[in-house]
Amino acid sequence: MDRTMLVPPWLEQLLTTSFFRVCRTHGDAARSESNMFCLDCSGDAFCFYCRSSRHKDHQVIQIRRSSYHDVVRVSEVQKVLDITGVQTYVINSARVMFLNERPQPKAGSKGASHICETCGRSLLDPVRFCSLGCKLAGINRNGDANFTLEAKNEEAMGGREELREGSQQDICPPTPPPPPSTTRRRKGIPHRAPFGS
Repeated sequence: MDRTMLVPPWLEQLLTTSFFRVCRTHGDAARSESNMFCLDCSGDAFCFYCRSSRHKDHQVIQIRRSSYHDVVRVSEVQKVLDITGVQTYVINSARVMFLNERPQPKAGSKGASHICETCGRSLLDPVRFCSLGCKLAGINRNGDANFTLEAKNEEAMGGREELREGSQQDICPPTPPPPPSTTRRRKGIPHRAPFGS
């Protein structure tokens, strides 16, 4: 498959852009750090004020920082990229993912059950990559993953076609799972300590 079909044209620019510098145009303003990226223009990072004036009707994502590394909220990036296979984290009550590979101690992945296929970083979940940058490197090397939502939608449609061929599952929609219980279950039977003599 053609690489341009697997990776949107703006992604490499996003991953190599330097964020959190002072905006050249609005340097004296309060919110002048360049933490926005326009998917339509694919240019440099820009600030809140540049968004209002030059990127008003464009697709823009905001980059955030976590421990000196750039992250993006999953809720923003999943609208424009297939992020399947990339580790996500909850930071300040928001689900995020890292833009690029992060350095780790040499002994970081010993004994880890899940590791990034690109950089070897230990992962929390059974996913393939630790960041969007590592997924891009994996695509460039193997071509067995992609970022395009169209490909993800085609895979989902293909699965539905297979379902229709031999079963009646599409006639009756699946019943939704019951709502989660609000009562807390005990972890076990409490045991009292024996009385001392």
